[in-house]
Amino acid sequence: MTRLIVSLSALLMTVSAPFADPVVDYAENCQECHGVNRLGGIGPALIPQTLGRMRGPNLVSVIRDGRAATQMPAFGDLMSDSRIDALAAFLQEPLVDVPPWGAEEIMASRILNEDYQPANKPVWSSDPMNITLAVETGDHHVSVLDGDTFETLDRFPTPFAVHGGPKFSPEGRYVFIMSRDGWVQKYDLYALKEVGRIRAGLNSRNIAMSHDGKWIAVANYLPNTLTILAAENLSVAAVQEIKGKDGTPSRISAVYQAPPRKSFVLALKDVPEIWEVFYGPNPPHYGFAHDWRIEGPAPHTKPFPVRKITTPDYLDDFFFDQSYEYVMGASRSGAGGQVIDLVIGQKTADLDLPGMPHLGSGITWQHGDTTVMATPHLKDNAVSVIDMQTWKTVKRIETLGPGFFMRSHENSPYVWVDVFFGPNRDVMHVIDKQSLEIVKTLRPEKGATVAHVEFTRNGRHALVSIWEDEGAMIVYDAQTLEEIRRLPMKKPSGKYNVWNKITFSEGTSH
Repeated sequence: MTRLIVSLSALLMTVSAPFADPVVDYAENCQECHGVNRLGGIGPALIPQTLGRMRGPNLVSVIRDGRAATQMPAFGDLMSDSRIDALAAFLQEPLVDVPPWGAEEIMASRILNEDYQPANKPVWSSDPMNITLAVETGDHHVSVLDGDTFETLDRFPTPFAVHGGPKFSPEGRYVFIMSRDGWVQKYDLYALKEVGRIRAGLNSRNIAMSHDGKWIAVANYLPNTLTILAAENLSVAAVQEIKGKDGTPSRISAVYQAPPRKSFVLALKDVPEIWEVFYGPNPPHYGFAHDWRIEGPAPHTKPFPVRKITTPDYLDDFFFDQSYEYVMGASRSGAGGQVIDLVIGQKTADLDLPGMPHLGSGITWQHGDTTVMATPHLKDNAVSVIDMQTWKTVKRIETLGPGFFMRSHENSPYVWVDVFFGPNRDVMHVIDKQSLEIVKTLRPEKGATVAHVEFTRNGRHALVSIWEDEGAMIVYDAQTLEEIRRLPMKKPSGKYNVWNKITFSEGTSH
């Protein structure tokens, strides 16, 4: 239902047809983001399986008033109450045909590029560790940039509505990109060619890559599954149905890799549990749930064991400490957070984090004799700084609005955070890591949304998005904070530097 720009013709139709069919209203106002068949796109699937578990505002109020901290706008000024009621009722009707989406259907969707030929070495002369990808959501493309010259080496099409951040193979050669409607695309940065793609789910959240580069885990909203793909050829290794200990089905909010533990960690939307899925040999001796459906011939000898950890609250946003022993979790209720010790499987601390922290965007750095973690908030005008030893809040830094993304670099004295939501969305704050004070507030283009910072390999340059249809990527000198140049782009969102991502560089979310 997200409709950022309402065309004049659609508006006239809305005004002139107060009793329009909800099917027509859906087609005019919703399907652009939620899909022709209601199975999701930029927005989530709008079917009973997902809408029935909505927490917070009911469906009618979401249509009428929009939804905070999302791109869902309000339609109350465009539709009468009766039309909104009719549309809400239509969305809660079961689909006539909900396609099954298990291993057989996933494999049937796989498309391998017959023209792809692997290159023995890069077809370009740039530093392979300083390649940076810029995701352009305006026309569903990714630009491959030389991180030294900012020359565009390639610009390739992606599946619709890329989401969750691309993941690089350990050596930085291949990148895997996922879309909201479940497509996983493999692209060879050396050859500048797509290898292939496969639809791992119908409505998906994000992907994670195992530390050894063998497995891609895909978190799905629809169906309620975790799909594991073999990275080498995009084949299905296993499909796990997600049900809590009591049998309650659940969507997966996100999946993360935990390299030292050789596992994937799952945040669940609908049950108060954390799941850990081990992919390495000789997993720790926990009580495992061996309920995988292994699709063969599988390239491994035994199932991926699953460990289910009960938590005091629903946790659907995570941040890990450097050892990956502790996970900081926050609920979208915005009431606070918890620290879960993955070794003992229990909560060890509470976090003072009201205002819906966006922990997935958190970063760490050395502050005095301790390590601190900082996170923006989706509903508060603040950045919270947490001591990673005591789990206490060191400081709440006031900002000009709720933020979404934070970034820094080990060679930079500064932290950059946007003000993504609210009237000051054209602001980017720069915070000193030691004083924890805002030292500069950038406003590169008045009225335009500014978002998502990435650094080049050496931290010399900071790259900032003007998140508009006719937007740009701005290159800043990361020390002087002066603008150097702008590269026009179609609504650029995230930027991802190979070196920073594969080395888990300080200041980069993982």
